[in-house]
Order: sequence, then C-alpha cells, then structure tokens
Amino acid sequence: MKLMHVVPHIDQEAAGPSYSVPRLCEALSARGHDVELSCLAARGAIAGVRLDLHPQWPVPERFAISPSLARAMHHKSRDLDIVHNHSLWSMVNVAAGWMVPGRRAKLVTSPRGTLSPIALSRSRVLKRFLKPLQWRALTRADLLHATSEVEFQEIRAIGLDAPVAVIANGIDIPSPTDGTQKGGFRTLLYLGRIHPIKGLDRLLHAWQGLQDVHPDWRLVVAGLGDPNHVRDLIELTTALGLKRIEFPGALYGESKTRAYRQADLFVLPTHSENFGMVVAEALAHGCPAVVSHGAPWAGLIAEGCGWWARNDVSTLTRELDEAMRTPSPMLSEMGAKGVEWMRRDFSWESVAEKMESAYSWIVAGGVSVPPPFVRTL
Repeated sequence: MKLMHVVPHIDQEAAGPSYSVPRLCEALSARGHDVELSCLAARGAIAGVRLDLHPQWPVPERFAISPSLARAMHHKSRDLDIVHNHSLWSMVNVAAGWMVPGRRAKLVTSPRGTLSPIALSRSRVLKRFLKPLQWRALTRADLLHATSEVEFQEIRAIGLDAPVAVIANGIDIPSPTDGTQKGGFRTLLYLGRIHPIKGLDRLLHAWQGLQDVHPDWRLVVAGLGDPNHVRDLIELTTALGLKRIEFPGALYGESKTRAYRQADLFVLPTHSENFGMVVAEALAHGCPAVVSHGAPWAGLIAEGCGWWARNDVSTLTRELDEAMRTPSPMLSEMGAKGVEWMRRDFSWESVAEKMESAYSWIVAGGVSVPPPFVRTL
C-alpha cells in the first residue's frame, strides 16, 4: 500500500509521537509498504521512509500553519491508499480533515491522547476556536486509532461512531547487559515531560512521607518542561523540605538508557495518558513501575511487573512504600517479567502487522468482518 503519515513535529525526543510515529512508519516500510512521513520538523532520516519536510508560518508558531503541507496532502491523497493523521489541535491536523476526504485515500486519525477530559480542559480558548475546523478530521475519518482501551472509551464518549482500531504503541527492546552499577542509593525515577498533567506535585508530596522511611533511596525527576512549572516544582521541593531529590534536566540517548538501567523503580503519577510510552520504555529496560490510574497500565499487576495506583497522594505514597520495601532480587524478577511482556505484546513488528490489517480492511471498504482489534460499535 501507499501510505502517507502526517504529524506536526517529530523533533522533540522527549515527546511520545517523536518516537512512536517514525517507528511505526519504519516498521510498516519493513513490511513492504511505500511510506512517506510529512511534517514540519524532524530529528533526522528514518530508515526506509521518505521524509517530506514543509515550512511553517513563524507566527503564530503554536498553530503549526503550513499551506505547503496542506497542498501536498491534497495533491498526493488522490494517488494514496491511506493518509494517517497523528494528533489534533494544530492546523496540520486540521488540514487532514479538509484535504483528504473525498479523494482516493482513506483517512485514519490517531488522537494520541488529545481527547481525554484533562487534555480537552487545557488551552480551552484555542480548542474552542479550532473545534469547528478540527472536527472534520474526526467525523470524516474512515478509521480512528486508539492506543488503549481508555482512549477508545474517550473517543466513544464524545459521540464519534467511526470504526476504531485499538492498537498499542510499540517499543524497542534494548540489548541485555552484564549489569549496571547502581551506585550508593537505590533510585526512584521519573523521566519524561515536566508538565502539570504529569502529577509531579503529588509525587513530591508523596516523597515527603517516604524520604525518612527509606533513607537509602533517592528520587530523580528527569525531563524538560515549561520553565514556570519547573520553577514551581523546585520551590515546592524547598517548601516541603525534600531531601535526596535531583532534577538533572532532559536525558537522551545513552544518558536516558543509563538512567533506566540504574533505576530500581520507575514512577508515573500522571493525571491522564493515552498510552504512557515512558512506562513501556522503563519495562523494556527491566525496571518495574508504579503508575497511576491516569495511565492505562492495569496490566502491570496481571503481568507481575509493577503497581497500578489510584491517583491521590495517600494511595501513591502507600504503593510507593510497598514497592520500595520490595527486596532488590524480587524487583529484578519483576523487571525481567516486564521485559518479556514488552517483547511478547509490544514489538513494532506486531504493531505494524495489526495496523496493516486495519488499513487493508478500510481500503477494501470495511464491508468484510473487521480484524478482532477493530471496534465498530
């Protein structure tokens, strides 16, 4: 099939789509499809994928306005099988809903967490302005894509009735190592975007109740974010009298790999997440995780590789306390179970195979029995 994937930007390594969208394109290309990725900024070449970069208007930058990309989408969609639009609330994503319907290509839209109640409550003025335009990318889509059962329910909750392919993001499994020296302190790691939606203020309040109970542990909060929110968290750290807490900034490449391998536990206290790529990354590196109910990771319990906690300070504190009391050998066993789970259910080859089946079904008109992961009701 001839496929065109569209996303505003894939140049920020800390952002989930900057990893998941290129890897999906790469995995689809490896299955023999003709794949092009159109966007406004990228970190570099993608194996087997044509990268089509377009300029955007410098002001207002937040809207990601690119007449060039919109024209290319309109022109190319007459010869394509699929145009796959990733994310919402930029003019790139708006254009997908106006340039593709009615052409030969089928339109697939992946909201990627942008339809959760918390996500919709942020930047309300912008979204109120864009909604009449953006709605076409959802209502005129031939197929919607959700990365979790939670996101599927969010799609249905706002009244969208198009078929939905529920296909999780994939993850690369790192090569095993001989073992990493973890240093003097055991480490509780948060790694990702520093943003109010991530619930890091709750993590700091939880750490206040844990730091003296577990003097052999340290908390590392790694990532970049809005400077004002970062400043607020650092001020809260001081106000709460927190000890053994580090803010190393963004970690990429080998530094990020080292952080996962040195950590004894990973924590994500998020309010809302459509998938939570950092949880998959941590598990793939053999690090068990403590994740809030704001992310769709109930499988941590079933697979024996972590804890899934209600999203409040007292529950998070209690679950973290239990996790931090777990002996190191047992945490290592849990980490090994997490690696096996990622390898079994989240390989990119498996994800691409499912996406290919969903594409084929919709290109054929969606009249046959859908694949088992495509919901029509």
